[in-house]
Amino acid sequence: MKRKVAIIDALGAHGSSHHLYLFGQAMGLINSGIDVRLYTNNETENPKIKGLKFHQLYNNLFTSKSRFFSGIKYILGSILSIVHARITGHKLIHFHIFYANILVLFNVVFSKILFGKVVLTVHDVNSFAANSDHSLLIYKLSDAIITHNEFSKTELVTIQGALNKKISIIPHGNYIPFIQVQKNQQISRERLGIPQDKKVLLFFGMIKRVKGLEVLLRALIEVKQQQPDVILLVAGKVWENDFTPYQKIIDENNLQEFCLLHTKFIPQEDVAHYYCASDLVVLPYKEIYQSGVLMMTLSYEKPALVSNLPPLKEVIKDNENGFLFESENSSSLAEKINCILSDEKQWEIVRKNGVELIKTAYSWDEIGKQTKEAYQTL
Repeated sequence: MKRKVAIIDALGAHGSSHHLYLFGQAMGLINSGIDVRLYTNNETENPKIKGLKFHQLYNNLFTSKSRFFSGIKYILGSILSIVHARITGHKLIHFHIFYANILVLFNVVFSKILFGKVVLTVHDVNSFAANSDHSLLIYKLSDAIITHNEFSKTELVTIQGALNKKISIIPHGNYIPFIQVQKNQQISRERLGIPQDKKVLLFFGMIKRVKGLEVLLRALIEVKQQQPDVILLVAGKVWENDFTPYQKIIDENNLQEFCLLHTKFIPQEDVAHYYCASDLVVLPYKEIYQSGVLMMTLSYEKPALVSNLPPLKEVIKDNENGFLFESENSSSLAEKINCILSDEKQWEIVRKNGVELIKTAYSWDEIGKQTKEAYQTL
């Protein structure tokens, strides 16, 4: 008899590409012989993956401005999803966790009341550490925990040492099954209004303080002196912040002609064109536990330059499958950008190695096998 798992995730396609992760995980598990049901919101379209049972039981979750009513909708969606999963014989209940609050705790407790086994994929360890009362109880009640790298596992064990035996390290998978790589850079640049004669650096994704855009802007001051044809394309919505500090750096250092600011939500149909239009994707992060943007970059067959934070170094080997610079050091970043843009032959070798890496080590079939092994410990 096949092992049955219910992946229950309220976020889905709301405001990000997280739903692609869910679809990849489901596909990999199905290919490993697992019976999978996916429960999510009604914003997320059915991916029509062969063998996947798909349910939209979190209805209109993000339409209310009231946190109270949103919480009620969340709880109702969770109750419907967990009860349906258990009635259909799915004992393993797999949640994806980005924060620790009373709603997450409810999901775990209710699953345990119905005699389910709870598996957690912890995406943001820092959010859990900041709310110890909820997070420690959630950890203790869970039966298995998945992190994306050794760094995140170490952080969790530091918070609660008894977790060590529960944790499996399973990486973030690629986006290859769900995207179409654009090959014509000229067309993509025309679509987005990007000059054809520029070397384009891309900063992609939500603009958060921890993502270090100011480090990249300060590096650009030095880069433009050696690379006068460079342009920085910033594509993403500002999150819990405003753009004023970044605009100040641009204005005070006369960077206006070297920056193209698309500070807005990027529609899914345009994402491929942003990557195609770029030459080098830069992730100047100051803090990170795992990066969907890095996985997206490699999936779109672009070279990545990332800060030398431990989670990123677990993926990127400098000058082999990507490039590294010293985190929060704008001079180090500028030096690295200048070096990369001055050696297109090496840049292309590194790009191809990155493509090979993402297709093999981070394929969903491989991740499905590893996740199945984690389930088998229960």
